[in-house]
Amino acid sequence: MDRVKGVELTGAEIVVRCLQEEGVEYVFGYPGGAVLFIYDELFKQDKVKHVLVRHEQGAAHAADDYSRSSNKVGVCLVTSGPGVTNAVTGIATAYMDSIPMVILTGQVPTAAIGLDAFQEVDAVGITRPCVKHNFLVKNVKDLAGTIKKAFYLAQTGRPGPVLVDIPKDVTMQSCEFAYPETVAMRSYNPVRKGHPGQVRKAAQLLLGAQRPMIYTGGGVILSDAAKPLGEIVRLLGFPCTSTLMGLGGYPASDPQFLGMLGMHGTYEANMAMQNCDVLLAIGARFDDRVIGNPAHFAQNPRKIIHIDIDPSSISKRVRVDVPIVGHVPDVLQDLIKLLSAEGGKPDIAPWWKQIGEWRARDCLKYDRNSKIIKPQFVIEKLYEVTRGDAFVTSDVGQHQMWAAQFYKFEKPRRWINSGGLGTMGFGLPAAMGVQLVNPGATVACVTGESSIQMCLQELSTCKQYRLPIKIVNLNNKYMGMVRQWQQFFHGNRYSESYMDALPDFVKLAEGYGHRGVLIDKPADVEPALRDAFKRKDELVFMDFLTDQTENVYPMVPGGKGISEMILAEDL
Repeated sequence: MDRVKGVELTGAEIVVRCLQEEGVEYVFGYPGGAVLFIYDELFKQDKVKHVLVRHEQGAAHAADDYSRSSNKVGVCLVTSGPGVTNAVTGIATAYMDSIPMVILTGQVPTAAIGLDAFQEVDAVGITRPCVKHNFLVKNVKDLAGTIKKAFYLAQTGRPGPVLVDIPKDVTMQSCEFAYPETVAMRSYNPVRKGHPGQVRKAAQLLLGAQRPMIYTGGGVILSDAAKPLGEIVRLLGFPCTSTLMGLGGYPASDPQFLGMLGMHGTYEANMAMQNCDVLLAIGARFDDRVIGNPAHFAQNPRKIIHIDIDPSSISKRVRVDVPIVGHVPDVLQDLIKLLSAEGGKPDIAPWWKQIGEWRARDCLKYDRNSKIIKPQFVIEKLYEVTRGDAFVTSDVGQHQMWAAQFYKFEKPRRWINSGGLGTMGFGLPAAMGVQLVNPGATVACVTGESSIQMCLQELSTCKQYRLPIKIVNLNNKYMGMVRQWQQFFHGNRYSESYMDALPDFVKLAEGYGHRGVLIDKPADVEPALRDAFKRKDELVFMDFLTDQTENVYPMVPGGKGISEMILAEDL
């Protein structure tokens, strides 16, 4: 059944009405010739607010992170040609992390497509590898139905970005407007309920485990499965670990949580992952940064149960014994019912004793008496000052890993970072999207002096929309993670990783109309943070001059197994 039927509208009006029907609050974008009719219609109404970014990459990141922190579909609007290509990095970032987003792109008039017209690119062809689906709308009569499909596809099954490419003449043409209430697609029917027989097999394996492990990923966050995850972890009494993308799915301060696993995961999490006999994987994909070398991981026999909405993710890198395709919360609820009905839980006291011995290694220790600011210290103080209740976005590099290791995320959707693509420049526009969807919330952007400069122009957007983000710049004057790899694996040859022409970030922040602060002594770290977070209506850029030699530990070298870690004490 269609609704709002019988009114003739232009294509541009239809775009805006569709956004209104979907309850879209913010569109992040940048105008250009191919989308001017859409912008004209946005101007005529006030239900859908537009946020003017300063670069299309920022629009895609902001829309992405509007979604990550809210479970709403983020929307961005860009023009044809360079507008689309500038947004591709942000689209690919959302695709790699399975973020529901709709990208509306302008296109040259239909008659000019394929003729190398001014500002023409093949948006569908360029974005095909990094979207869940994309559409080129050539008839205004198809526009409303296509946009409805885009929102449906973006947020069902395994979520992801969907692009709708709209030629300029389609935005000018008129037709009767009818917005569908539902979508039926014969070739797209994602499964929600797990197979009962497989769920029963999983329960039997879990109850017979002696060295169990629960391994969680971003799927727990995306499906809002934190509550049933907590229930099953506490019901069984098993240890739990998380990928970078899954942090906050289970409270980090809980004794059953072993910390993040993977390339920069904790010693205890990696050792438990490698040596368990039954592994329950939930909304995770066994990627290279998590298990390292698959052949090394497979050396230790274990039974693996894998729950995921996406069947293509199961047994993709690691063979599993009990695959369960379904919506994570639904599958977990069915599993909890079976486990509760069975009663009792395995005695794994010897396993916890072994984990305790691994924990005693204190793999995250660092020099707390240093006269130079240690980056870990800044993150610990950030956690204390915000009481663990902030939304934390990050860029990519050493600072990202320290934030993941030392900020204890207790709730889902509070940790916002680029995992799969590892996009430098992500943090600031991400914080903008988070702040807009969570007005009044505390939002901190943890970044580095290299990453922040990639989308620094968005400080202008922050000024226009009065976004009181707090920027924590861990400034070691290097591309830190690049330098760390060059130190370990390239004979200390720091090729092009030293930033010897850095700006004065304090003056730069002030130039954009914000407050800038330079901190170069450990004693000043906490006072600077406390002062910044008291300034509820100001963006504060805190430039922390940190130890240039500090590395992220533990570290699993490329090609090595998950338990073949380099620890600080080994050097």
